[in-house]
Amino acid sequence: MYDIAIIGAGIVGLSTALALQEKFLDYKIIVIEKEKDVAMHQTGHNSGVIHSGIYYKPGSLKARLAKKGNEEVIAFCEQNDIAYDRCGKVIVATEQNELPLLQALYDRGIENGLEIKRLAKPQLKEIEPHVEGLDAIHVPSTGIVNFKQIAKVYARIFKDRGGDIMLSTEVTEVSDLCNGSEITTSQGKLKAKIIINCGGLHCDHIAHKSKLLTDMRIVPFRGEYFELKEEKRYLCKNLIYPVPNPDFPFLGVHFSRMMDGRVLIGPNAVLGLRREGYKKTDIHLGDLFETLTYPGFWRVASKNMKEGMKEIVRSMSKKVLVKELQRFIPEVNENDLLPGKAGVRAQALTRNGKLIDDFYMIHHKRMVHVLNAPSPAATASLEIGRYIANEVGKTHGPVELV
Repeated sequence: MYDIAIIGAGIVGLSTALALQEKFLDYKIIVIEKEKDVAMHQTGHNSGVIHSGIYYKPGSLKARLAKKGNEEVIAFCEQNDIAYDRCGKVIVATEQNELPLLQALYDRGIENGLEIKRLAKPQLKEIEPHVEGLDAIHVPSTGIVNFKQIAKVYARIFKDRGGDIMLSTEVTEVSDLCNGSEITTSQGKLKAKIIINCGGLHCDHIAHKSKLLTDMRIVPFRGEYFELKEEKRYLCKNLIYPVPNPDFPFLGVHFSRMMDGRVLIGPNAVLGLRREGYKKTDIHLGDLFETLTYPGFWRVASKNMKEGMKEIVRSMSKKVLVKELQRFIPEVNENDLLPGKAGVRAQALTRNGKLIDDFYMIHHKRMVHVLNAPSPAATASLEIGRYIANEVGKTHGPVELV
């Protein structure tokens, strides 16, 4: 019997495994993953940005963990020879009606303890020469890294310390025993005293398999990217972001330089027709049925219909997307864009249509269910792992991390 079994080998599951090893030195711990390798989904399909925490509500767990996590992930990279670049980013207002929103964002960043700077147009040009904007914020602590590489190092350290990782193993059922739980998998059964659900895109399914009824469901949103062709990468030196719409839960299309030199443009946010659907043609009828029959989805969709339709149009029309990009870099044209990768975001929605924005966990019997670990989960993964480790052993009941 294992002392602790963690379901899901994304960056949060693996960081939790490391934290548990540090907290409980003699515990026998296993990580169970249905894919053939670690970090195959959300961890391996993001833009690689080390976030600063500027966007998050002051005092929220996301704000606290992002700032500390930013520092910790940089230190981890240095200790383990992982390449990173603390290149900074600019958040750019291109229209007059965005200036009050930019000021509010600046005030929020200061309240979150960030060292940020307002940029007038000449200063913006010094950092991003090809960007046109009325005003901007410079966030120097933002960086870039390959989070899949970080997750693989987490996995290696965990195994070197005596932890087990079982790959190509899907959990099909979790049953209570008098002294723990029995996990039925595609590779057989195993027992554990405590189970931690870090299932990401399938965390609500895993909760259901353990007989837990929740008031939320994961709805997948696909984020599609383009890339600047190589000879046009000079148009973006580092990271260029728009002023976010406070009434829409996604950041909007932005320019992101990657560690390998590519410049990604995106992501948009369109409804995913499959939880792990990275192509427009990827459809899973079961996943789609779950989404379309969930009242919370329709309540959110009705509230965000206008912006949602804009996202769909940008997904279908390269011309419309380029027009949006030209607000920031007028030199960009359709021929400069190449099809890029896509990612899928696990968006947790309540039945009454509330977007769960912060980290969210539920204790149930001998299980801890991590039911929402949104961005900046990768940036803050080491801190989140410690937080989850500290929750182990607490009494059951819903706990929203605030």
